[in-house]
Amino acid sequence: MKIDAFAHILPPHFYQKMLELEPTIPQKFPFIRIKSLVDLDERLNTWPDDNMKQVISFANINPEDFVGPDQAAKLADKGNKELAEIVKEHADKFEVGVGMLAMNNIPASLHILDKVKADPNLVGAQIFTRHLGKSIADPEFDPIFKKAAKLNLPLWLHPVFDQRKPDNNLVFSWEYELSQAMLQLVQSSIFKKYPHLKILVHHAGAMVPFFSGRIDHILDAEHAAMFKKFYVDTAILGNSPALQLAIDYYDIDHVLFGTDAPFAVMPAGANAIIVEAIDDLHLSNKDSQKIFSENYQQLVN
Repeated sequence: MKIDAFAHILPPHFYQKMLELEPTIPQKFPFIRIKSLVDLDERLNTWPDDNMKQVISFANINPEDFVGPDQAAKLADKGNKELAEIVKEHADKFEVGVGMLAMNNIPASLHILDKVKADPNLVGAQIFTRHLGKSIADPEFDPIFKKAAKLNLPLWLHPVFDQRKPDNNLVFSWEYELSQAMLQLVQSSIFKKYPHLKILVHHAGAMVPFFSGRIDHILDAEHAAMFKKFYVDTAILGNSPALQLAIDYYDIDHVLFGTDAPFAVMPAGANAIIVEAIDDLHLSNKDSQKIFSENYQQLVN
């Protein structure tokens, strides 16, 4: 059994509520116009691999970007309950759900983390490279990291565009945003403050493995080493040499199977491409199993 640690969904009721608040969401975010992202029946009917279960997190339509603190927290809470119910009803397909926070309401988000911890169908929370126009490393968001570390809840780090930039694109920009957020978290000494904090970074840790030499020469040794505290997934649409680079840099125990489903390859995602890329590495059975399931199990327990 493979566990896809980084797949996405927009639960139907949550999505309809967001459309009521902002009907132009599909035009503003064309990458979400995928039927299997918002239609649960389509998702189940186009399942890519019978030997796979998905860990599902919300596609990045965040209430905090559309409404005030109280309403954002209520929408996040209701969305999490809907997500947990989807997981419960389709436990043969979905391993667990990743909770949503409202980062314009930190006190409520801390309470949401308690609820996630108590719900067997939820496993952690998703954060983004920027919230409210601020870096995720901004001190305003530090209580989230402190609480997640205390509760032993992993955080899923997903990119968003920096709206100050005129050249945002899906080819390179999100990888830059991930890399920059990781650097800012490292420079904030986040892993020194919270040694047991677990953060899973999308897209194989982005640019970090490729520029590890620059990291080691520019940063002091303590902070350079902190980059290896991150966990990363395999969602880079194949590219075996790049996956090998990520494994060599982060270590085999910190690389999790993840596909970014249902994005990239219609109708269900890039599962086949990514599995083939991992198989082409000719890893031992033990190391393959670590990537496909065991590292996820270690992350969440």
